[in-house]
Amino acid sequence: MNLRKSLITSAVLAATMGLTACGGGSSSDNNGGTPTPPPANTAPTDISLSATSVNDDVVGSVVGTLSASDDSTSGLSFTLAEDEMLFEIVDGTTLKLKEGIALNFEQQTQATVTVKVTDAGGLSFEKELTISVSDVEAQDGVNVYEFASKLGAGSSVSYTGQIARHALSAEIKSYIGKLTSDYVTTNSLTGDAVKAQLMAFWNDYEVVKDSSFSFTGDITTKQSSFAQISASGKDLHAKIAGNDTSKMYKTWEVAGVFKGWTEFGAQSATPEGLIYHYFDMLAANIDKHNDGEVMMDPAGNPITKLYLTETGLDLNQLIQKHTLGALMFSQGTDDYLEQGLEADNVGGDVYTELEHQFDEGFGYFGAARNYLEYSDDEIAAKGGREAFSGSYNDYTGDGLIDLAAEYNWGNSTNAAKRDRGAAVTTDFSAAAMNAFIAGRKIINDNVGTALTTEQMDALKAQRDIAVANWEMAIAATVVHYINDTHADLATISSGDFTADDFANLAKHFSEMKGFAMNFQFSPFSPFNDAANAGKFETLHTLLGDAPVVADASAVSAYQAKLLEARDLLQDVYGFNAQNVANW
Repeated sequence: MNLRKSLITSAVLAATMGLTACGGGSSSDNNGGTPTPPPANTAPTDISLSATSVNDDVVGSVVGTLSASDDSTSGLSFTLAEDEMLFEIVDGTTLKLKEGIALNFEQQTQATVTVKVTDAGGLSFEKELTISVSDVEAQDGVNVYEFASKLGAGSSVSYTGQIARHALSAEIKSYIGKLTSDYVTTNSLTGDAVKAQLMAFWNDYEVVKDSSFSFTGDITTKQSSFAQISASGKDLHAKIAGNDTSKMYKTWEVAGVFKGWTEFGAQSATPEGLIYHYFDMLAANIDKHNDGEVMMDPAGNPITKLYLTETGLDLNQLIQKHTLGALMFSQGTDDYLEQGLEADNVGGDVYTELEHQFDEGFGYFGAARNYLEYSDDEIAAKGGREAFSGSYNDYTGDGLIDLAAEYNWGNSTNAAKRDRGAAVTTDFSAAAMNAFIAGRKIINDNVGTALTTEQMDALKAQRDIAVANWEMAIAATVVHYINDTHADLATISSGDFTADDFANLAKHFSEMKGFAMNFQFSPFSPFNDAANAGKFETLHTLLGDAPVVADASAVSAYQAKLLEARDLLQDVYGFNAQNVANW
């Protein structure tokens, strides 16, 4: 307490001065017998910060120590506005970025924060402080996922098998996206022929490995075929949950373990069975078209995109999003970043087994090596610098885009999209990437020796940050598509909608549903917590297996269920309510 500024102190001083006067002192003589009052309290006049810059791409970085100019050096308290998105004050005077937040020089060169200081007497002063963002030069193991080998020459980073599977999934999506009624007729495609091609991409790498890509469009890539990414044996079939059983935390190959979908047709009720069921549905649509049957949406508009169903499913989106979960997210979290961390860190030609296991987990996240050098707009392919704006960047300067190092895949792009769309700042992208780099550095720093208990705990702490932000980006994406589906249904409920309106609903519903099935594949998911028991099943009961498009009252009831599902995700992941409403 600042006693000089209290009423009690004033009274004590007055009494003391009065006693002195009675004793013949000079105080009363100098003031005509009247005690001298204490000085009046004045408000603080300035706020200072010990440092005014922060390195980019560092999550939760400390900026500096706050101080103030005041007529007393004690009793001061510093606060920020309740809606401050980037910064926080800890230990009374330390200004830092919030946990999970980093500043990106490519997005902003400075940030401002308004700090308020209040003295013991209740008087206050506010000042806006400017924090500059320092662009840290890309360095191996600092903000680029690159580590020199300690066992041989060159890099110790390797995850080409994971990139080959990303490429296979992308090629499946590109192929299905061409299947309009005109394309099928022009190319005389049958349902069996389409399914055979899809099965080759899914299950026969030797057949497709020398195929050129269509998903890359006009990008000049270092690799022009799957084999140039990875020589052999990198099909999707072998790695989907249930088929690679050595490290799985659930018996996915057993019917009933896989949740989130109810109808599998002639296929088994397993993660891969659902992929095959979707292939069957697509083939059936093509056969209907070839038989002269015109599929119609509920408003009577012809369906010309043959990967759409009359019930409002987009099979292309369902296949891709389910693959991102049942294969990429499953392998990344439940294989390489869980039991994979038990691998040896001593021997090898260029990398240790532990280095490689961690790299493979990172590979399924899908980020380019210099991911932190991108802005969110650039990762999302929504603008930015020309050299980065397509979600790829030739950081080696060889004139080619290396799909295994310079291209952003899958959920790494969704993390940036959700950060980009957050009303209250999130940084899933930087938090995940920083953790992946920090974890890999722990391994690289200790090559040649087994990690100590303390080192392994530190590695697992970084792993936990990476997979938590990976999953939160998925969950935020489900929220995003709940909002889109809810908005689409407002148009659909009128009964007067276009073919494009129906296609948008099918797309958004299928992305929502496909991503929402992902959570069960991570052993680290909060849905596995006892406090959330049964909530995953509840989520999918609310979402259903197809959008409701019957009539206005039924649509309205379904919209209410979607909002209930959104609330459930907000509760499970602790999302900010403003973000949930606006993603």
